[in-house]
Amino acid sequence: MVSRISRRAAIAAGAALLAAPAVHAQGNWPDQSITLVIPFAPGGPTDAVGRMMAESMSRELGVNVIVQNVGGAGGTTGANRVAQARPDGNTILLHNIGMATAAILYRQLPFNPIDSFEHIGLVTATPMVWLTRPDFPGQTFADMIRFVRERRDAVNMAHAGLGSASQLCGTLFQASLGVGVTSVAFTGSGPIYPQLIAGRLDIYCDQTTSAASHIRANTVKALAVTTPQPLAQVPGVPTAGQSGLPGFEVTIWHGLYAPKGTPAPVVQRLNQAMRFALRDERVVTRLNELASPPEPEARQTPAAHRAHLVAEIERWRPILQAAGQFAD
Repeated sequence: MVSRISRRAAIAAGAALLAAPAVHAQGNWPDQSITLVIPFAPGGPTDAVGRMMAESMSRELGVNVIVQNVGGAGGTTGANRVAQARPDGNTILLHNIGMATAAILYRQLPFNPIDSFEHIGLVTATPMVWLTRPDFPGQTFADMIRFVRERRDAVNMAHAGLGSASQLCGTLFQASLGVGVTSVAFTGSGPIYPQLIAGRLDIYCDQTTSAASHIRANTVKALAVTTPQPLAQVPGVPTAGQSGLPGFEVTIWHGLYAPKGTPAPVVQRLNQAMRFALRDERVVTRLNELASPPEPEARQTPAAHRAHLVAEIERWRPILQAAGQFAD
């Protein structure tokens, strides 16, 4: 009996020793730099939000949060890299609404937006704005609608790739009008502007984070925003609903993710660092300048993030299925 008890005690002690490093490592997290994957090219709106968040989160966490751009396949390449990463909190993802729409556009998606990640929290919601080339023959969104109705597939509409925010906005626009146009795909928003400014493209729907500087420089025409109310950051630009397309609203939200299985205390710590960044005066000021304010605190929780993602998948499913454009 004594030897049996001793044997059990020894086994238990050994197991505790084996488990101790993992507990200790988790307790000391973070103890190395953290990679924040942005699943799009540098210079785009999600990249802008991500770099602001990384800088502020670095100060809160006491380690460097290093941005890594992993573009391709509408954001799914970078998202899949994080889904396959070690669930230790050292690799995280900032993704936009494309996380929801990927579940519809990619019928052979290598990850599940709901089940392959720990949802850290919603970061910011970015409105969009309809833009045209500077010599566009019209001054209002209603003019643009008439132009599209009259010319249909002769109209060139840019987007930053299948599943991108601009492609989603354009798809909803065409569905709302019941008119198809010629879509011109790019690898990101950065390469679109030189073509739009040069007059080689007709229309483009972009996030305010990257459109604001071009609007201020008067290199493009801003005709309508996709919010219920006009935006102070783009004065004089009405809403799409006020200008001939009632109910047309698109907001591009961003959320933080970690690989599934990341320990709950690490997810909580990442959420705390995210919330710190969203209270950082420099970050808040810059986001507000871009008309992309932080999400309300109630939406910054992991539970709220997950629930919103589920709802967005169901919102976009009928729209994208009706469009019949799939990425695989």
